[in-house]
Amino acid sequence: MIYLKTDEQIELLREANLVVARTLGELAKWVAPGVTTRRLNQIADEFIRSQNAVPGFLGLYGFPASVCISVNETIVHGIPSNYALEDGDIVSIDCGAVTQSGYNGDSTYTYPVGNVAPETIQLLRTTKQSLYEGIAMAVPGNRVGDIGYTIQRFCEQRGYSVVRELCGHGVGKKLHEDPDVPNYGRRGTGPLIKNGMCIAIEPMINMGSKNIVIERDGWTTRTKDRKPSAHYEHSIAVHNGKPDILSSFDFVQEVLGDRFI
Repeated sequence: MIYLKTDEQIELLREANLVVARTLGELAKWVAPGVTTRRLNQIADEFIRSQNAVPGFLGLYGFPASVCISVNETIVHGIPSNYALEDGDIVSIDCGAVTQSGYNGDSTYTYPVGNVAPETIQLLRTTKQSLYEGIAMAVPGNRVGDIGYTIQRFCEQRGYSVVRELCGHGVGKKLHEDPDVPNYGRRGTGPLIKNGMCIAIEPMINMGSKNIVIERDGWTTRTKDRKPSAHYEHSIAVHNGKPDILSSFDFVQEVLGDRFI
């Protein structure tokens, strides 16, 4: 069932998403060669709690960390470890936070680490732009399939592939609500988009094949061909006839400056 939110509920979602946005900005200060993903998880956990919120992912469905940290060919659900980031890596950090209101924030940014190959930078730029192309379709009267179609077309026209097994979702007092929001599809299909609908749109785009592998830990999801994958995500509300982005990459941009993708 799709729960349409009131103006008040949308503002509570915005507060939660700004906690996430500030956390991603704080992490931007630390993403560098030599820093372990476990250390990034610790920083995220402490920062989220400093904002009078709790990590939304910790313990969710049994996930063992406060953020998902996915490096290079890992698409999503990477478990923080003693892996130290290397020059040329890319690292996607998917962050969730629950404020005292009980509402969830959810957003992802893929950071370049040091000197990243130009072709990988282009993957990041394309994936991030596809997010905004999809968001633009989130208007009353369109359907969820219009979002996925737009993302898929934008990325595949540029030679990339779209992960099929994972998708965006509704967001509210539960992190994952209806509807599912795939990053592929056909125009004019899926649930009707209405004012008050709140969804997380999150393209997961591969440089090579769309095929995936889930590792033995049951979480880590990577590309089958081990080519890089990028992931960007915003939580949005359909509000007053247009998409209203509740999360933000502004705090990341403040830190990265010219290195902001």
